[in-house]
Amino acid sequence: MKLLSFYRLSVLTSFLFVALAFILMFAPALMLEGWGVELTNEVGLLGRRIAALYIGLAVMFFMVKRADHSKTRTALIAGTITGCMLLAILGVYEFSTGHAASGILGAVFIELALVLAFLYVGIHKK
Repeated sequence: MKLLSFYRLSVLTSFLFVALAFILMFAPALMLEGWGVELTNEVGLLGRRIAALYIGLAVMFFMVKRADHSKTRTALIAGTITGCMLLAILGVYEFSTGHAASGILGAVFIELALVLAFLYVGIHKK
């Protein structure tokens, strides 16, 4: 058995997205403080709406965890790689322009780790 399979990565991603969603929904200041971003009503509104999307993604990944290699699974992998890569690029950009503090680099690290993990399971088709 491979250390990193689509099944394991899907379950891990589901749990990560649920954790992120709960933080954004119920304790957004925890994350935003590290990013140097003030929690305003508007930021809270966006955070809660983004949390709902993360819950939806978590459900999708949990439901497809046993999916065989297919066009659908490949599309999920490609979409996740694209989204996480864009988030990582934006995180580095926001940090480099001073819009976010160094705490955002932790998120960038996780996003890049997900990119690499999904690339790995996408290449190894089992």
